[in-house]
Amino acid sequence: MRFDRSARTALIVAAAALLASGLGFRAAIGQLNLYLRKEPVQLRLPLATIPPVLTGWRQIGEDKIFSAAIVEELGTEQYLDRVYAHGEGLENALHVHVAYYTGMIDAIPHVPDRCWVAGGLVATTTPRIVPIAIDDSRWRSSDSPPNNATGLPYRKTDAIDPTTGRAVAVHLPIGDFALRAIEFQRKDRPDERLIGGYFFLANGRATASALDVRSLAFQRTDRVAYYCKVQFSMPARADDETRWERFAELSGDFLSAFLPHLMRRLPDWPEVESRAAASASAPQRAG
Repeated sequence: MRFDRSARTALIVAAAALLASGLGFRAAIGQLNLYLRKEPVQLRLPLATIPPVLTGWRQIGEDKIFSAAIVEELGTEQYLDRVYAHGEGLENALHVHVAYYTGMIDAIPHVPDRCWVAGGLVATTTPRIVPIAIDDSRWRSSDSPPNNATGLPYRKTDAIDPTTGRAVAVHLPIGDFALRAIEFQRKDRPDERLIGGYFFLANGRATASALDVRSLAFQRTDRVAYYCKVQFSMPARADDETRWERFAELSGDFLSAFLPHLMRRLPDWPEVESRAAASASAPQRAG
């Protein structure tokens, strides 16, 4: 079947318009300094180098290494999966999972709720926000520029290696710390519970909402971005009426010891912002 001349002309005009609009969109994106795909910003140290012994906590067993299929599902090869116990016994233990993402297009992070259900667990509660108290008595003011997005000042503390005693100053994330948490039970063990909760660190800020990560880490004018999921889970008995309070207390105590070491490995966001500002203000060479 042949098209008449007017139909062919209309088709050519439409194709040209689409091409021009596509090129125009790309040019506009460039002129406005918008970045849909973020450039990666690398970890300063591997997550696995976080010390196995922290203040009041010690690692139990070996780090879990995921299969290739699980890594593909997780979406990153940069993760830590470890169990820490508080004190000498094993009754106060937390399963700690950290996953780091960078160099991505705008996305809502994968959340573990569905994974726990897929693993055979049944939710016994709806998700709730659990505030966690962090010991910030050793935090101090920083002389770095304030956070670009909020204008709030950064604070810093020292990450102290428990073996060498060496202290490294690290900047801390901005925001209130809380976990989005939910309780599960196993179908074959109705008297047992698993409480799991998580939050995110994204471009130097903290949030318990996966949806909020989009606004924190995917601002169109940011050239680089990262986000990090931090997840805790704890077994408990159904007849333990204090299990939620214990989960919040253990999570806060652990994060107080763990956070400086995690921030030592994540990008130093005040430094990243300072480099970006210096690059943006530098004169561009012609040609």
